[in-house]
Amino acid sequence: MAKAAPAEQLKLLELQGLDARLKGLANRRRTLENDPRIKDLEAALSVANGELGAAKVAVHDAEAELKRAEADVEQVASRIERDEARLNSGTGLSKDLVALQKDIASLNKRRSDLEDAELEVMERLESLRERQAAQQQIVDDIQGSFGTIRAELDAALAEVETEAAGIGAQRAAFAAGLDAGMLAVYEKTLAKRGVGAARLFHGTSEASGMKLSPGDLAEIRAAAADDIVFCPDSGAILVRSDDWS
Repeated sequence: MAKAAPAEQLKLLELQGLDARLKGLANRRRTLENDPRIKDLEAALSVANGELGAAKVAVHDAEAELKRAEADVEQVASRIERDEARLNSGTGLSKDLVALQKDIASLNKRRSDLEDAELEVMERLESLRERQAAQQQIVDDIQGSFGTIRAELDAALAEVETEAAGIGAQRAAFAAGLDAGMLAVYEKTLAKRGVGAARLFHGTSEASGMKLSPGDLAEIRAAAADDIVFCPDSGAILVRSDDWS
């Protein structure tokens, strides 16, 4: 059975206190790193970016459609201009001029239809651009919220790291002054059980929070004062004191 002087064993409670603070900071770090707001914003941003991409494609397609409509109008207008020039020149057979007048009338009707279609595309494009701008604003707002929260979390994480570094240094300095054999037992117990040491206080293990059975208490009380004893429930080292019995 491992042994250490009672006064030395009492020091384990201070070491455990430091380790408990480090554990609390580690839990705090995990909580900050897994802040649900970040995942929610990432999901929202993914959806918003998808919708923004679709809006951009719709605008691009409408712009291409408008260019085609403008080209169609320009083509018909050029034909009308050429035909009117021929008609106004008065050259050619009468029947050809009559046919030319009919063609011009037909082309004017065609141009009017194309201009109506062009106007419809322009109106639709304006609406699509407004939709794209609105969706871009949504993306910008989400990114702004993301940046604000990320900065807040980064600041909190930096505080945790600073505090943990300070406590870690304090812990290392304190542990260096402890009995090496006792410390080795404590470190092994801490790694395996999650708690290295706790008080035995009025028959209750503060590691497990459970009152020990009469048999377990009798066995522990029969142990020498410098024996290192363990909680039967949690496996942690039980630190004893006459004042706590």
